[in-house]
Amino acid sequence: MTPKPAGTLDGSPDGGWGWVVAAAAFLVNGLSYGLLRSLGLALPDIAEHFGRTAQDTAWVSALALAVQQAASPVGSALSTRWGARPVVMIGGVLTSLGFLFSAFAGSLLHLYLGLGVLAGEGGRSSVLQGLLLLGAITLHLAPCCPLLRPLQLPGDPPAAPRGLLAALGLGLFARPAFLVFALGTALVGGGYFVPYVHLAPHALDRGLAGYRAALVVAVAAVGDAGARLVCGWVADQGWVPLPRLLAVFGALTGLGLLAVGLVPVVGGEEAWGGSLLAAAGAYGLSAGSYAPLVFGVLPGLVGIGGVVQATGLVMLLMSLGGLLGPPLSGFLRDETGDFTASFLVCGSFVLSGSSIYLGLPGALPSCSPASPPATPPPERGELLPAPPGALLSPGGPHATADTSC
Repeated sequence: MTPKPAGTLDGSPDGGWGWVVAAAAFLVNGLSYGLLRSLGLALPDIAEHFGRTAQDTAWVSALALAVQQAASPVGSALSTRWGARPVVMIGGVLTSLGFLFSAFAGSLLHLYLGLGVLAGEGGRSSVLQGLLLLGAITLHLAPCCPLLRPLQLPGDPPAAPRGLLAALGLGLFARPAFLVFALGTALVGGGYFVPYVHLAPHALDRGLAGYRAALVVAVAAVGDAGARLVCGWVADQGWVPLPRLLAVFGALTGLGLLAVGLVPVVGGEEAWGGSLLAAAGAYGLSAGSYAPLVFGVLPGLVGIGGVVQATGLVMLLMSLGGLLGPPLSGFLRDETGDFTASFLVCGSFVLSGSSIYLGLPGALPSCSPASPPATPPPERGELLPAPPGALLSPGGPHATADTSC
């Protein structure tokens, strides 16, 4: 479909259709990440059904997360070449088929291929009958694609990039600030996805019954969703440089994971686990605040025209940690008998990655006021590597004054 030029009579660049795209994106995320978060509730039953360890069953979710993230550069390249609509539709069909095939799994290997590879890319028990329903639900990803109407914006490349390397955007690693950002994000990914897989089993280990364990996941998810809205609004105001917010909320996410791991065992099966609910809520708030900032700093690093490729590369880097983090967490659980060490280690990964973000210009306050120098327009990017006097606020053309020694 030919992109529609920006600019309409009501003053908005998309005529208000952006809200429809946002609703479609909400459904896509709910039917992908939402189901992956909930899948952790089924892992203990899957381990019991197949007689395998927590480390073995963790690979199911780990592969699904890793393949989903690792395929992002390919999806970005395909979307750049052919548009988002066919890519979303094909991905929704593949995800649905992955759940449907997994419903007939006779071994963990079948689940690795079905849920891990196919669903990520796009004997029987009640849990495996349950996968049939999830397959039908995820098929609703496909109808979201017609809502993704393309829009031509300033800074978009005049033509689709030619060649595999150009389409994937690997040249972005030549930018020092993006390289620092990429390294920190890869480390954060080593711990960020562990709660997706093991928060519910951790609640079960702490003595909560099934629905109460599910409530822990729900509290974290509600905190995550609400914090994304609030933090997105705060970031738009330009009060604090985005790299600084990214480092702060990344560190708070790591501390939240440490708190989840250190929660004591609850009193009994009828207990609600208030301390674990509080820790999960704190983690959800911090993780939700971190998530929009990861992609919010990208226009300043690579320009508007490079955001699609940069997003794919960032998700690929996070997939490296997402592939190794949950199995490592499962291994530690098998060795120690609970998930305490798992959450402490994954929290340390997130804290380490957040400390690397401090190497981004603007992440640390400087010592004396400085007049803001001229900065390139956001279409060209390279805002963060600019002289350390100001960073362009995403909310408008005015620079956010910082300080310089």
